[in-house]
Amino acid sequence: MTLEPPPSLEELQAQERRLVFRTFTHEDAWALGSLLVELAREREAPVAIDIHRAGQQLFHAALPGSTPDNDAWIARKRRVVERYGSASYLVGARFRAKGTTFEESSRLDPDTYAAHGGSFPVTVEGVGVVGAVTVSGLPQLQDHRLVVEALERFLRG
Repeated sequence: MTLEPPPSLEELQAQERRLVFRTFTHEDAWALGSLLVELAREREAPVAIDIHRAGQQLFHAALPGSTPDNDAWIARKRRVVERYGSASYLVGARFRAKGTTFEESSRLDPDTYAAHGGSFPVTVEGVGVVGAVTVSGLPQLQDHRLVVEALERFLRG
């Protein structure tokens, strides 16, 4: 298996511009979460999946092999999306591009915030970021890519 290089800041920003909802309902959260469960099961990925909107958890699933630690990671990654309005992986990548790390330079408690891949903003056209879809259980880039793949499939219909 060849390792793909991590996406550039430009690619990550393009993902955020492209992956935007017209609306985001409870039903959308259920359908997107179910799609993520399906993708994770196909890969036997030991992940937990979470979708929040406006401070409310609309979807949660914990697949075989996931642990309570994954829920703690979900909360920490989701808080980064809520604070910065960007994917947790992109926030971490921005710090790395400046030659530092989120942990060293954000001045935020690492027990509360984690700029690790896997949480992606739920952005609604004309509204902005209304929530986050988050996966935890794989290496951070794989968590990020799983969420992006599910969003791409969901938004294509």
